[in-house]
Amino acid sequence: MPPIGLSREVAAAYIDLSPAKFDELVRDGRMPRPKQIDGRRVWSRVAIEKAFYALPGGENGDEGPDKWADFG
Repeated sequence: MPPIGLSREVAAAYIDLSPAKFDELVRDGRMPRPKQIDGRRVWSRVAIEKAFYALPGGENGDEGPDKWADFG
């Protein structure tokens, strides 16, 4: 089962960015802000995916992960 919450470093790596570049995208609103769980900041994997697919560029019809891929 994939994790639902990601640390800053893992969230950045999930979309193949450095943590510093990921921080920049969070600051300017292109990536979501983290949830605060006690003393930890945790990013929603689903929110990161949604924000990633909302970024400009890429192929037409890039609407996110293929939900049917698991049924092949």
